[in-house]
Amino acid sequence: MHTHPALHLPWRVLVGTAGTVVALAGVVFLVTPGPGVAALLSGLLILSTEFRWAHRLLKPARTWARRAEQYAERRKDEYMRRRQERRAAKDRTSPDKDADPDPS
Repeated sequence: MHTHPALHLPWRVLVGTAGTVVALAGVVFLVTPGPGVAALLSGLLILSTEFRWAHRLLKPARTWARRAEQYAERRKDEYMRRRQERRAAKDRTSPDKDADPDPS
């Protein structure tokens, strides 16, 4: 689309219209039930494929998403470590299942 001069402008108009509609739906969803933030970010993502200003607007969202991902990874690692510790402690304190409880 970008190499053909006759299709460049209609493509930008189409992408701009689609991105704007999705972003406006996200704004509406912010005050009504629905995925407001996700739709708004999706609209900006669509717009950022053709417009530099939308790309710049998404930069803080990308930073936030990376931080959230790192936080989730740390929480998951902590949870898994505590879970393994609990299982190890349980295995140490539980009686041997193979042993006969009544040796007589």
